Amino acid sequence: MAKHERGLRFQPAGGVKNTQVPVGKKQRLVIERLASDGRGIGFVEGRTWFVTGSLAGEDVEARVLNARGKVVEARTERVFKACESRRPAACEYFGRCGGCSVQHMPHAQQLALKQEMLAEQLQRVAGVAPEQWSAPLVGPELGYRRRARVAVRWDQKARRLDVGFRAAASQDIVTIGHCPVLVPELQPMMAQLPALLARLGKPQALGHVELFSGTSRALLLRHTAPLAEADLGILHDFCKAHQAQLWLHGDGEPYPVDPTQALGYRLEPWNLSLAWRPGDFIQVNAQVNTLMIEQALDWLAPQPHERVMDLFCGLGNFALPLAGQVREVLAIEGVQTMVERAALNAQANRLANVTFRQADLSGSQAVAEGAVDGCSAVLLDPPRDGAFDVVRQIGQSGARRLLYVSCNPATLARDTVELVRQGYRLKRAGILDMFPQTAHVEAMALFEMSE
Repeated sequence: MAKHERGLRFQPAGGVKNTQVPVGKKQRLVIERLASDGRGIGFVEGRTWFVTGSLAGEDVEARVLNARGKVVEARTERVFKACESRRPAACEYFGRCGGCSVQHMPHAQQLALKQEMLAEQLQRVAGVAPEQWSAPLVGPELGYRRRARVAVRWDQKARRLDVGFRAAASQDIVTIGHCPVLVPELQPMMAQLPALLARLGKPQALGHVELFSGTSRALLLRHTAPLAEADLGILHDFCKAHQAQLWLHGDGEPYPVDPTQALGYRLEPWNLSLAWRPGDFIQVNAQVNTLMIEQALDWLAPQPHERVMDLFCGLGNFALPLAGQVREVLAIEGVQTMVERAALNAQANRLANVTFRQADLSGSQAVAEGAVDGCSAVLLDPPRDGAFDVVRQIGQSGARRLLYVSCNPATLARDTVELVRQGYRLKRAGILDMFPQTAHVEAMALFEMSE
């Protein structure tokens, strides 16, 4: 009697195996609609294509950047039939550089896309809409970015130093000569940066460069080996010509070559100066940052007798303006060095009614530690991960009003679910156009405890 084969070793596969779409392949397709991040969506042979640089209704040729399963990521190479609203990109590197991915979209359409993304997340995840939508906070479309990190990499094979920004969906560096979203004060430095770095003796030891414009201009160079005296002289002369401070970052923390020089930024409506160091978080759009603080104070409506808590306070961007309007501000931050610098900022601005503390804001005790004496209102400005652990404890603070500044609508919506569960209602919400020409959404939401 014949033996029966056991298992699945010799059974037929039953179907046709799908081959993967190769990177670099070009495909013509029609864009049916836009995704929430501004990319066009098209369909070809059962696959969904997400195409950067396209608009709904367009007939385009797209080049594959990445493919996995039924999802293909691509960029627009050619437009056969353009949407009527398409506009010329302001930057010649559009489509290759990984930043500013919606330049081809009119600014009003960019704002509408961001507003729609926020509303969709709040409705789909939390099942709520604000009682009042506020108009977007907007600044200049171009020339707004006061800080930029420039990628630098030595290509050993080509014997070439690449200086620029990361390409879309890639670790490649797009060499650039200018960037129209940088503030005008940084444009000359950006234009001459590739030539500057090419003069240095050990290009393979160069890391990234940071440019900053605030109370002073500054250039920080990350390096992985000691710099020669000749190289230091070249860097010093360049910074002197551009009236900029020179900062270096080798082993340890970044440091200024001239330690007597101060670096920071101003909050003019409140006559405040905040010291800042490369590596510290800062809002890159100064104009929208000011509008954001003004709106936060207006919505939160702090009163002179109140005690307010500021969570994820950073250097005191919100806490210091708040301190001028209330009895006391308790500001909490997870990073000890930031707490120390924020306290120095308060001292330098002669604000004695703000206390800075370090606490683990991913844990459950941050609010409890700060709410012993209770508070009337809470302001929080968390990173992209949101503030779920903090929000779960927010009721302990006794706050009747909560203002949430978000850089991720998805985590804002998730945290809204918890706030609603605790009895808060969403009174107002709106977007902050912190990053024009990109699909990145910043938002502000005001919650009030139900009676």
